[in-house]
Amino acid sequence: MLAASVLCTVASAAAADEFRTVPVSAMRVDWRAAVDQLKAEIGAQPAVAAAFSFTPQRRFRGSDPRAWPALLQLNAATSRLFPGISRSPVPVLLPFDTAALLTDRATGAPESLSAAHYQSGFRAADLFEAGAAGYDAVFSLPVAITDGLPARLFAKPVEVQITGSLLTYDINDPLAGKGEPVKALAAQYPDLRRTIREGHVRYAFSRFGVPYVVAIQCLDATPRARRLGCREASPIAERFLKALRIVGGEPSRPRSYLPSQLAERPSLPSPEFSYRPSGEIIEGSGYRGQPGHPDFTVYSQIRFPLAQAPAFANSQSFLNWGDCFHRGRVPPPSGKGASYRCKGSSKSLLFDEAAGENYAYPWQDNFCEARDFGVGQCASGFGHQGQDIRPPACTQRNAGADRCEPNKYKVVAVRDGVLLRAPKQQAATLLINTNNEHIRFRYMHMSPPQMDQDGVLSGRRVDEGEAIGLVSNYQDYFGGTTTHLHFDVQVFTRDGWLWVNPYVTLISAYERLLGQRGREIAPAPPAVAPLAGAVPQDPVDPDAPQEGGGD
Repeated sequence: MLAASVLCTVASAAAADEFRTVPVSAMRVDWRAAVDQLKAEIGAQPAVAAAFSFTPQRRFRGSDPRAWPALLQLNAATSRLFPGISRSPVPVLLPFDTAALLTDRATGAPESLSAAHYQSGFRAADLFEAGAAGYDAVFSLPVAITDGLPARLFAKPVEVQITGSLLTYDINDPLAGKGEPVKALAAQYPDLRRTIREGHVRYAFSRFGVPYVVAIQCLDATPRARRLGCREASPIAERFLKALRIVGGEPSRPRSYLPSQLAERPSLPSPEFSYRPSGEIIEGSGYRGQPGHPDFTVYSQIRFPLAQAPAFANSQSFLNWGDCFHRGRVPPPSGKGASYRCKGSSKSLLFDEAAGENYAYPWQDNFCEARDFGVGQCASGFGHQGQDIRPPACTQRNAGADRCEPNKYKVVAVRDGVLLRAPKQQAATLLINTNNEHIRFRYMHMSPPQMDQDGVLSGRRVDEGEAIGLVSNYQDYFGGTTTHLHFDVQVFTRDGWLWVNPYVTLISAYERLLGQRGREIAPAPPAVAPLAGAVPQDPVDPDAPQEGGGD
């Protein structure tokens, strides 16, 4: 029995550092229902409706676009405003009155009419991107639009995002399916649910067998002059929902469910690269003492986001020079090289961004470190949302400085995709939309003025490995954080875009960059009280390789 128990333990340990891909579900689209809705929407304009052929072409399969000629006609009419709309394998719902547009064209109305003329006041799309997984669009409502809306404090146009997707990621979401119904829209959207989570008010519904989500970034608290409150955002989202019409889309071949499977990894062991297990955050660094979130999922086979190795994934707030996320430093550091610790942690730190520990292996997860950002995957509901990565080295600004020189190391696109970023924004998001993926990657702390100058803006297509910026230290202002890249991952679910732990995805990408497999540093086992008469054992070194192959 003992031998069998040991064998089982060893086998479990050997598999502890194996990574798996994420399971993805594929929807079945009811295109007949979509065509029926289109017919109803333009039926009030007889001259327009008469130009469309709504009779199904039965000699073609339902997945063949030629089976639904009305859709081909619709795509031809709207593709000038929404290029590539026919690439969407789901019906495209946008706040756009197609019937009014076609009527105006038929009656010779000037083509100079702005898109807002047909979009319930929303400006021309800031982004429209259709691909093999579905579509994403971003619209904004100008500050001048106030009809039917409560007085609001916000000083900038309000961005509204909508996604319709053939694919949804099957993640363990403790808050999935929750939310409140919206009585005012129940007739139009019977299953509509409103939720406030992860810094957005979200309206999720299904139509034609497809999940759609409308979302606005907001503050679930008292509104501020430059931060929209979720209570203010809700009427804007509902205005958007009331204006949604079918604008395009085209049937595609049915997709199959993608099950989870073992992720491919290099077999050659790295002599240097090591990492602590997923979910093991620095002691005392979690929100209100909560632990990390172990997640051994590789969400996408990406290129590593820094152009070159080595790179060091670790904490910016609870490691050397860190501010301890406003918890206080004990004692307050008095200058470069001063020692201190964060309140709530016994870890000894140095007030020096260039400290050797910052630029050394092993890596450490910090997805659920204490921050005030909503993260449904973290036990407290709050966390960091992503992973911080330091570049290969720190060059100090001058003799005696405790800071690293920024803007020396390239940041690159992790996949072929489309950028999502408005001018002056601090974050740049890369959107991936393929046959098997609908996923987003966000980069933070690069220089906004430099990104503006370099054209890192919505709609730009980039290739995997293409430089999109430099590792910097911008957080509200230059020097607002350490020199590092914040990188995170969002996947599309029936509740919208949700943050997931990118740590293992980054380990997998880094291993491919090196062509070598990293070594997991097994955590120390929990302390157990010795039996009476037992001989005391030496303490376990948590950084030493543990028997059983868990590293």
